[in-house]
Amino acid sequence: MIDIKLLRQDPSGVAAQLVRRGFRMDLEWYVSQEAERRTLQMALEDLRKQRNEGSRKVGELKATKATPDELGMRLEKLAKLDRELVAADQAFRKLSATLEAFYLTLPNLPDSTVPEGMDESANQEVRRWNTAPDFGFEPRDHVELGEMIQGMDFSSAREMTGARFVVLKGILARLQRALTTFMLDWHAREYGYEEVYVPHLVNRQSLTGTGQLPKFESDLFRVGPDVDWFLIPTGEVPVTNLARDHTFLRSELPKRWVAHTPCYRSEAGSYGKDLKGMIRQHQFEKVELVQITLPEASPQAHEQLVEHAESILIQLELPYRVMLLCAGDTGFASAKTYDLEVWLPSQKRYREISSCSNFRDFQARRLNARWKEDAKSKPDWVHTLNGSGLAVGRTLLALLENRQDEGGGISIPSRLQPYLGGIHEIRSGAKVEHPPG
Repeated sequence: MIDIKLLRQDPSGVAAQLVRRGFRMDLEWYVSQEAERRTLQMALEDLRKQRNEGSRKVGELKATKATPDELGMRLEKLAKLDRELVAADQAFRKLSATLEAFYLTLPNLPDSTVPEGMDESANQEVRRWNTAPDFGFEPRDHVELGEMIQGMDFSSAREMTGARFVVLKGILARLQRALTTFMLDWHAREYGYEEVYVPHLVNRQSLTGTGQLPKFESDLFRVGPDVDWFLIPTGEVPVTNLARDHTFLRSELPKRWVAHTPCYRSEAGSYGKDLKGMIRQHQFEKVELVQITLPEASPQAHEQLVEHAESILIQLELPYRVMLLCAGDTGFASAKTYDLEVWLPSQKRYREISSCSNFRDFQARRLNARWKEDAKSKPDWVHTLNGSGLAVGRTLLALLENRQDEGGGISIPSRLQPYLGGIHEIRSGAKVEHPPG
């Protein structure tokens, strides 16, 4: 949630910032509703003051043994004030609830360093690492490679569930597990992330806290109708909610958490896009990075977070680039986002494999996540950051496509070989023995 004090003080300025990201706030409606809220609040405070004064006078009359008529008049006036107070309070609560719902529809304000633009065409390339492989032959896509290895089965998944699912078998199932374990180990060992295991079902409050609700409910899978739980669309939701209703001491920050979770998305509005293969699925897995920082530390933490995610791609020897998203392409809750895009030879283009965002205090205000200097200090909002480190399925398919040979074999990066029992190559039809123990 954006700073409501700032919105009240400078609604036109906030509206102008939101226009940068293609969001047009109903400024006239908000200004009129906020004026009505202030009027009701002043009237409510005045009625409470009159009610308190009336109660005091009734007490004085009782103490001085006033006549029944005089006391009755005072009590009748007090009862009228009570009725007016109840009506004013109800009107104020109703309007406040309307405004609270409105606040939840407002996206985060874009950082001043975010470039102008409405779509991905205005995103800016920051850097790239390694060059796209030159095979000397027409590269196969991951679907064909997976079928040659007999480890990628879309038809069985379609029969048991439906489209946009896959069954991984044998060496590819093991490769996915190896990638996941490598990522978890790397972030914990190299960068001090604490590994956490979190629920895969969350409640409505958790999703509202991180900004998925109310805007993106159509993208979610709800468990119901009797239970208001949702399958997580990203590990960001449960991991970031570890900070909900918590006040950290300065000495406890930053917090760095890493988690491996499945993710479930309905992909509403994406029909016809990436129908083939593992690019866009209803169920996929990620290793998720979350940081909770002091406000002044979040810009530098954001740059480091991107480097942490990049380091996985470097260790796996995968060509990629870093893109700074323009205002119109930046996610709802984010103030600033970098995307990591890995090269896919079959498509001859870069595709997103990680999104690293600084939400500043947007999520913290929704989650009531704070920090303070010491036990006696006044608390303030923390800043939250999140990034994929990485999307496991997309990493797997990027490995297949970038490390293929003309015969359909796949070479395994040296860093990953220990997680596969020393296997350095996957060949079509080869039997893979698991190491003992």
